[in-house]
Amino acid sequence: MKNSTRGAVAPFIVMDVMEAARQAEEEGRHIIHMEVGQPSTAAPQKALQYLKDSMDHDSMGYTVALGLPALRQKIAGLYGEWYNVDLDPARVVITPGSSGAFILSFTSLFDAGARVGIGAPGYPSYRQILCALDLVPVDIETQPKNRLQPVASELVGQDLAGLLVASPANPTGTMLDRAALSSLIHATQDAGGAFISDEIYHGIEYEAKAVSALEITDDCYVINSFSKYFSMTGWRVGWMVVPEDHIRQVERLAQNMFICSPHASQLAALAAMDAHDELQENLNVYRKNRAMMMAGLPKAGFTKFAPPDGAFYMYVDVSEYTDDSLAFSKQILAEAGVALTPGLDFDPMRGAGTLRLSYARSTADIEEGLSRLEKFMRKHEFIS
Repeated sequence: MKNSTRGAVAPFIVMDVMEAARQAEEEGRHIIHMEVGQPSTAAPQKALQYLKDSMDHDSMGYTVALGLPALRQKIAGLYGEWYNVDLDPARVVITPGSSGAFILSFTSLFDAGARVGIGAPGYPSYRQILCALDLVPVDIETQPKNRLQPVASELVGQDLAGLLVASPANPTGTMLDRAALSSLIHATQDAGGAFISDEIYHGIEYEAKAVSALEITDDCYVINSFSKYFSMTGWRVGWMVVPEDHIRQVERLAQNMFICSPHASQLAALAAMDAHDELQENLNVYRKNRAMMMAGLPKAGFTKFAPPDGAFYMYVDVSEYTDDSLAFSKQILAEAGVALTPGLDFDPMRGAGTLRLSYARSTADIEEGLSRLEKFMRKHEFIS
């Protein structure tokens, strides 16, 4: 049978790195995982216990397409607590992870052939989902002086039907302040485009609270997930907030594409939102790991990075050592037993000279990983 051209998307390289690391572990090697963008912790115990109790009397059938009303109400309340935004729960849509939210957003907002701006470096699945939907991803080549975040002047002449931004961003961890985010929103809207804000790393911030696009405008789509701050990656439950006049459009798409998000995951997510102590403990680990990374990476010769404001990544310029980050990461995995993600995943044009390192694992793992990296760099005389 003939394949569709929509399926001819690039691989998600970090998943290939994970597989190579898994194979090394099967061979008996001890691998430090600094490639994967997920917490090493399980879902909060409160969430697990609530789900166990619920399974005794709930058949876990379909929910309505927009999600459990109690969960939508709880999420709406979160916007009041975190951002002082009075949000109508009817605007909250529960999705199968943020990936489901991207699919719903792109199909709701854009017709085939539409040009959608994304920051480079940026989360690679933005680009691949857009391509699979016959949309045109337009890389906005961000600059170090702007901490690798897009700025409004870079949108001029791009003829965009929409713009997607992330703050805190993957792979950099950098954030947009209120003025910068407002500027991007207004520039997009003034040009007649739709604005999508990926806020999946909100809650994981270190020195200042991330700004939600909903603090600035209701005329946007906001995407979030229980994967990162709530430590529920494999549960595949996320959400999006849409303008009131888009609810029915998104609901029709959700009904037909997904029927609903997993019922069990929605129940666990509902309880996870009350697990404040556990979530704060996780954040404390990330904060400690971040400080360790910022001190340890320069000792290993990795000095070119923007200090992350949030998330749990460091995006490092290694162009002085290599022009092939994929080969470089494979060598580090083979010799040092540290799994890293080559920047090609995030920036097709400049990623051959960058690496992303995740510090979402235990502090002991981060300490060991940094030690191994320093030894590797000394062995190859990149540092003295």
